[in-house]
Amino acid sequence: MQAFVFGTAAHCGSASKRASAPACASSCASSFVVATAGSLRTRAAVARSASKNSSGLEMKIRVAVVGGGPAGSCAAEVLAKAGIDVTIFERKMDNAKPCGGAIPLCMVGEFDLPENIIDRKVRKMKMISPSNREVDIGRTLKPDEYIGMCRREVLDGYLRDRAVSFGAKPINGLVTEVEIPKESTKPYTIHFSDYESSKTGNDNAKTMDFDIIIGADGANSRVAKAMDAGDYQFAIAFQERIKIPEDKMRYYEELAEMYVGDDVSPDFYAWVFPKYDHVAVGTGTVVDRPSIKKYQTAIRNRAAEKLAGGKILRIEAHPIPEHPRPRRVNGRMMLVGDAAGYVTKCSGEGIYFAAKSGRMCAESLLKITNNGEKNPTEQEIKDSYIKDWDRKYWATYKVLDVLQSVFYTNNVAREAFVELCDDEYVQKVTFDSYLYKEVTKGSPVDDIKLLFRTAGAFLRGNAFAPVDVNKF
Repeated sequence: MQAFVFGTAAHCGSASKRASAPACASSCASSFVVATAGSLRTRAAVARSASKNSSGLEMKIRVAVVGGGPAGSCAAEVLAKAGIDVTIFERKMDNAKPCGGAIPLCMVGEFDLPENIIDRKVRKMKMISPSNREVDIGRTLKPDEYIGMCRREVLDGYLRDRAVSFGAKPINGLVTEVEIPKESTKPYTIHFSDYESSKTGNDNAKTMDFDIIIGADGANSRVAKAMDAGDYQFAIAFQERIKIPEDKMRYYEELAEMYVGDDVSPDFYAWVFPKYDHVAVGTGTVVDRPSIKKYQTAIRNRAAEKLAGGKILRIEAHPIPEHPRPRRVNGRMMLVGDAAGYVTKCSGEGIYFAAKSGRMCAESLLKITNNGEKNPTEQEIKDSYIKDWDRKYWATYKVLDVLQSVFYTNNVAREAFVELCDDEYVQKVTFDSYLYKEVTKGSPVDDIKLLFRTAGAFLRGNAFAPVDVNKF
């Protein structure tokens, strides 16, 4: 559920902003991994040969990464490159999460993503209001700028395979329990069902011991439950992948659509995002999860003409966290990605923040363990990983939380929101912030003008209340 609704106060680094934009290709990500596996394994071997502590002994710490999505894979890659003994547990290696699949341009450069990961380059966006007013967005984009559209099974598979090529050990299985030791210095025991053993008819109930556990297992995280991380509000995302006729698919060549209105979601937005050879059509809600199918029917109706003749390829649904969990570290267990609650409100962006949190967590572990020479304490993890993350992104989540509260509360506000999106200054600030995850310094004069335009949009929006989309 990713889009670029207003900017985020994050920072990717200037190098990613200069990264060139790769061309869109349709080949599968696994072909890239196979083609480069030799060189990657060589580099991993070099890293492992250097992974000795100050006494010349091999490092002892063992890290379990539970979950093989962007968060877990990026954490495992960093650790494997440093020669750490790391194991990835993933229950579904071909998982296709119901997700808009949008990634910011800076992620392509920062995470060294190849051309075949990007299905489509979106350079135009249509914002469609409750009264079906359409606003075209993208006028401020440069020729080499775009929003990348990915299929999660392709992106996740590539990142996971890359981590494995560096030395991470994959286990296709379901973690059923995390046994916490009575003594703080003892290892954790992970109980899991080994799906590979099931295929051969052997006992699939197994256990393994680890010194550190990284929970990257999504909104329903078993690691979070084991460490008493606390609950959080969550949205339900519902999405259909629809194969539409070629002439209609050409309409979505570089275009994505976002629909707002009480009919499609009472507190979020609905989307039509282009993929490789189909479109993803979906919606989400926190406040009325039982009615998600009703809202999905509404977005299908709103976009009916553009989807005419389409065939549903796949139906997907999944919980999406709405804010960080109360506790993200307990002992030597820590959470990243959706398990930690790192999805932004208003935009619903989670892929970049998942990958970034996994990388930042792993980099912090390397620092505080002296590259694996000792176990970290809970306080060391909090002082490094958690403080670094909150310092970097706390404002992002708060700002987008406020924006969602302001613009997604009723149809009057939504009409005002879409009107504001027609403003070129708003588009520039929004795209710059989304694409590069850095604060865009605008003109103070333009900021003041925007404040008055916002007030005016709300006043004019009253003319639309109440809005009945069935009239249009």
